[in-house]
Amino acid sequence: MSTFTRTLAALATGAIALATTSSAFAQEYTFKLHHLLGGKAPAHTNMLEPWAKQVEANSGGRVKIEIYPAMTLGGTPPELVQQARDGVVDLIWTVNGYTPGQFPRTEVFELPGVFINDIKATNLAMYDMFESDLAQEYAGLKVMWLHVHAGQGIMTVDKEVRSPADLAGMKIRIPSRTGAWVIEALGASPIAMPVPEVPAALSKKVAEATLLPWEIVPPLKLYNQIKYFIEGADNTRLGTTTFQVSMNQARWDGLPDDIKKAFSDASGRDWWGQVADVWRGGDNFGIKLATDNGSTHIMLTEAETAAFMDTLAPVQQRWIDEVASKGIDGAALVAKAKELIAKNTQ
Repeated sequence: MSTFTRTLAALATGAIALATTSSAFAQEYTFKLHHLLGGKAPAHTNMLEPWAKQVEANSGGRVKIEIYPAMTLGGTPPELVQQARDGVVDLIWTVNGYTPGQFPRTEVFELPGVFINDIKATNLAMYDMFESDLAQEYAGLKVMWLHVHAGQGIMTVDKEVRSPADLAGMKIRIPSRTGAWVIEALGASPIAMPVPEVPAALSKKVAEATLLPWEIVPPLKLYNQIKYFIEGADNTRLGTTTFQVSMNQARWDGLPDDIKKAFSDASGRDWWGQVADVWRGGDNFGIKLATDNGSTHIMLTEAETAAFMDTLAPVQQRWIDEVASKGIDGAALVAKAKELIAKNTQ
């Protein structure tokens, strides 16, 4: 064997050893992130994947986050919170309202009249209130971040809606108990179900309409079933839905400080704000796709919008009365949430 050949062989051996070492180093901490939507949903591609890559980069390659969409690790969407608390998975992204009553303080941001149309201001207000007002209800979980979506628009299979009376008697899918209170205030019948079940419910006429943001239109292809997409003036919505990305607390507690920092640096206040841009962009894309496919987008007049908001005003008091039974000062939370949303509004 020539000197040149021996040198090449040595280099190759060294490269293999380095690659093997790097691979093992890169997977020093592996985390499974489980969620309910498909792998092509904007929440997966535009929010969860970039965040995971940022954590990995922050860790210098020591962290690997494996994302499992569409409940591929088993169970149903309402079980995600418990999966994280039990350590069945390391991380989850889920809708708070799928486990009703567990996150009552955070619900304040879902209420119509508290959330109006500003995703970013709402996310930042949640950040500002988290340690002082919300953290206590996330026992067993280390929250990475909370967020809302663009708000509850009304999607109807075939009925044009311009007033609360137009919804009376309809069967409408809702995402949470606050959504149910909205529908009941409007004189309709709420039907609770996770969002992946919505297309089948609409096609079978189990539901005649649904409360959802436009962002969900592309992954569920709702333009095939929904004729009318209705929202208030200036993108006013009928409340919103809160979400969380959280880690099992014991898993978090067992991490060294530098790995915790990799997660915390990727999940700070700036990120809570940036998540809003993801959802606003997805919402704009979703309604364009719907109208491009022949659906009708209705933006109510200011007077029509006011009629809806007046009808929904009692929902806030219903929530305040409900959480009072748990020793929570709901009126104070409503006032603080509104104040911080106004402060953070751009």
